[in-house]
Amino acid sequence: MKDTLLPIQADSISKQVPVAAGTLQILRDIDLAVKPAETLAVVGASGSGKSTLLGLLAGLDSPSSGRIRLAGHDITAMDEDQRAAVRAAHVGFVFQSFQLLPNLTALENTGLPLEILGAADARERAADILDRVGLAERTGHYPRQLSGGEQQRVALARAFVTRPDILFADEPTGNLDSENGRRIADLLFSLNAEHGTTLVLVTHDGRLAGRCGRRVNMAAGQLFDH
Repeated sequence: MKDTLLPIQADSISKQVPVAAGTLQILRDIDLAVKPAETLAVVGASGSGKSTLLGLLAGLDSPSSGRIRLAGHDITAMDEDQRAAVRAAHVGFVFQSFQLLPNLTALENTGLPLEILGAADARERAADILDRVGLAERTGHYPRQLSGGEQQRVALARAFVTRPDILFADEPTGNLDSENGRRIADLLFSLNAEHGTTLVLVTHDGRLAGRCGRRVNMAAGQLFDH
């Protein structure tokens, strides 16, 4: 069941890490609210803090200060096991580097999140969404047997197979040529609209960001409205 609260709400979050010279400030005092089914692009130069922000919002890392609510849960008050349970129940991911397991087929990679959740129909649902992304004939192939564009389609299928409330995408077209990048973007927004998912997209691609309903800019660890 989808949460009636804001899918994502961050209040005054900052992130610092220790370095040899002292402390490196990566993010500072960020406030962000994302509405249900909203599509949000976070853009900025390399090193501006985009991927760090996405990792914090998704509960993959913890802020140094501030509070983050994800799907109605205060993940800053949770340990890693608790955050992992929230992610499994509510979140999908698409990464630049595909993140497929090399010893699993396209079908097995896609169905893995459902297997972890104990879904009895994991293989059927995985096969259905692979068909949706045009890979019905490639279900038995391993990542090494697939092109970059095909691997990212498997990654998209895996992200959507659990019908997540929230999808985080980190440079999803960054490792693809322009034609495959366009196809992946078309699939991403088509699946997103079909499932009513809240999308947070990190990218340096202005054309991809322009397809989102809202865009914010990151610079020097701070967030600015476009």
